Amino acid sequence: MLTRKQHELLLYIYRHLNEHGVSPSFDEMKDALKLKSKSGIHRLISGLEERGFIRRLPHRARALEVLRLPEDMGREGAAAPGAAPGAEANDGAAAPGSNVVRPNFHTPTVPEPSADGSGDSLHLPLYGRIAAGTPIEALRDESAFVDVPAALLGGGDHYCLEVDGDSMVDAGIFDGDTVIIERGETAENGSIVVALVDGEEATLKRIRKRGYSIALEPANKAYETRIFPPDRVKVQGRLVALLRRY
Repeated sequence: MLTRKQHELLLYIYRHLNEHGVSPSFDEMKDALKLKSKSGIHRLISGLEERGFIRRLPHRARALEVLRLPEDMGREGAAAPGAAPGAEANDGAAAPGSNVVRPNFHTPTVPEPSADGSGDSLHLPLYGRIAAGTPIEALRDESAFVDVPAALLGGGDHYCLEVDGDSMVDAGIFDGDTVIIERGETAENGSIVVALVDGEEATLKRIRKRGYSIALEPANKAYETRIFPPDRVKVQGRLVALLRRY
């Protein structure tokens, strides 16, 4: 069962997709639901996604897909927030009696404008702080996102982590930097990766194969290389770029 705000947001997204061919921006959703901050929108979207009503298309900005509508909306056409009673959405999605939405358009990739208007950016999740020293667990924060220039990214699914520590300074990675990670379970020998050790500790290090072992190498002489059996190390992604504020 959806909350009232989740219900309103789902319908607003659906109608906006039908009318404009692209999902609304976070600012548009915030204004439509009369919320004070975008963090509330992030929580509502996560709730809708967990319940199977929408999904976020990976590495795309402003790309939400409506998978289904609540049965109490009837034939996909309840009023949008603020609309007159009886107003209906556009035709062309689900068959009568079905709650699976199949819009009659393709949701394109439409990058958000960057803050200074100089280019396009993508809205990537910030999963927490990653150790570049003593390994720590990387925790996901569902409400935190980072706008990243689209030109920095290629294909694949990406997320961001904030660096905590100085063990990678000789590779140009400093405490407080935001690293952009391409999700994946493999990496070339010598790549800088997010490595999960023993299923508990996540660390940012250069990975190398040493015979039948895995070495996680720091880029700071003050730290030692750690050697593990392959079954104790799992690659969670590789470094593709970083952001730094001065």
